[in-house]
Amino acid sequence: MSDEAAPGFVRVRLDLSYDGKDFSGWAKQRERRTVQGELESALRTVTRSSETFELTVAGRTDAGVHARGQVAHVDLPEALWAEHRDRLLRRLAGRLPHDVRVWKVAQAPPGFNARFSAIWRRYAYRVTDHPGGVDPLLRGHVLWHDWPLDVAAMNAASERLLGEHDFAAYCKKRDGATTIRTLQRLDWVRGADGVITATVRADAFCHNMVRSLVGALLFVGDGHRPWDWPAKVLAAGVRDSAVHVVRPHGLTLEEVGYPADDQLAARNRESRNKRSLPGATAIGSGCC
Repeated sequence: MSDEAAPGFVRVRLDLSYDGKDFSGWAKQRERRTVQGELESALRTVTRSSETFELTVAGRTDAGVHARGQVAHVDLPEALWAEHRDRLLRRLAGRLPHDVRVWKVAQAPPGFNARFSAIWRRYAYRVTDHPGGVDPLLRGHVLWHDWPLDVAAMNAASERLLGEHDFAAYCKKRDGATTIRTLQRLDWVRGADGVITATVRADAFCHNMVRSLVGALLFVGDGHRPWDWPAKVLAAGVRDSAVHVVRPHGLTLEEVGYPADDQLAARNRESRNKRSLPGATAIGSGCC
C-alpha cells in the first residue's frame, strides 16, 4: 500500500457518509452489499471504465455502523481524472444508492494515504435510557438501554481508560495485529433530548473496541458494576466475558483527523511502525 500514486496515476481523496443499516460493513465481500463495493461499482460506471479502481479507507466500519465523516482514497489514471474530475461528484450522486453519499472529491496532496496518514478517528455512540424507549425517528441511530444511566459515573470510569494501553480486553483479536492504542478522548454528555452521546477518539481502533468500551461503561452507568471495573478489565489484558459488545446501530464515525501536508510522510512511517508498550515485545503493525 503506497503513500504515492504510481506513475501515470493521480491519488484522489473522497469524503463521504453512509447509513450502515443495510450494509455488511465497509469492506468488499462476495455476495454481500458493502460500502466499498457500491462505491467502486459507481466509480467504474460513471468513468465508463472496464477496470475497478480499489479504494483505501481511513477506518473499516463493521456491519450496521454509520459514518458521517469517512475518508477514502483511490488512484485513477491521469487521463481519466482529467476527463471526469469536474463532473465526478455530481455523477456519483446520480449513480450511488441513497444510503451512501460522496461530499467532496479532490486531488490528494503528496504523501496522502487515507488510512496511514490519519492521526485520529472520532466516533460517537448514542444511547437513551428514556423509559418509553427511542424516538422512532432516531431508532436507526440510537440504542435503547432499559436502565437509568448515571452519566457522571460513566465519565469517572472513562477517565481511567485514557492514554496508551494494550486494549486486548476490549478488542476482538486478529492474528498479527497489535491491540495497543492511544485513547485520546472518551466522555459522555446527556443532551436536552435525553440522548446520551459518548465521544470516543483515538489514533486508531482495533476490532469491536468502541462497542466493547461502551458496553462496559453502560454497566457502570446502570449500577451493575463499580466505577473502577472497566479499568480493572483493561489492566487484566484479556477478554472478559462480562464485557458486552453493544449493537452497531448506535455507532457513527464522525470525523478523521490528518496532519498538515508537510507532515504526511512522517505520519505514514510512524503508522506502519510496530507498536509496543514499555517493557513489552512488539506484536505487529496495527490496523484501523
